[in-house]
Amino acid sequence: MAGTDPIVDTIAGFALFADLTTPQLESVAHTFDEQWFAEGDRVLRQGLTGSGFYVILEGTCSIRVDGVERATISRGEFFGEVSILLGEAPVADVVALSQLRCMVLAGPAVEAFLVGHPRVMYRMLQASARRLRNANRWRS
Repeated sequence: MAGTDPIVDTIAGFALFADLTTPQLESVAHTFDEQWFAEGDRVLRQGLTGSGFYVILEGTCSIRVDGVERATISRGEFFGEVSILLGEAPVADVVALSQLRCMVLAGPAVEAFLVGHPRVMYRMLQASARRLRNANRWRS
């Protein structure tokens, strides 16, 4: 399933893209942009800025709500989808805990991407359901 593009080889192993064929993975790799963030950089700011869907290629980041760390995510995981799907500012700060390399899709392009890749949308929905379940456990 792996292609010649290193990003295709990387994302082929991510759960989010597990149902895609090699040509579809190549399309994804060319649809997203790539961004790097230094350790300590704030990628998204709670209530202020952010309009992108990020998939982590390398590194780890902290998800912080009102200054309290709620989760740590890393390679193969994603963030930014909530603010795009709801059309609202981010509900959390996302801070790089190490050098962070991400694939990024600008907010306006996300809907068309998800409609064009329904299996990715389904896997995103599954991950969101797991996050919601875990958040509800944390509250109890």
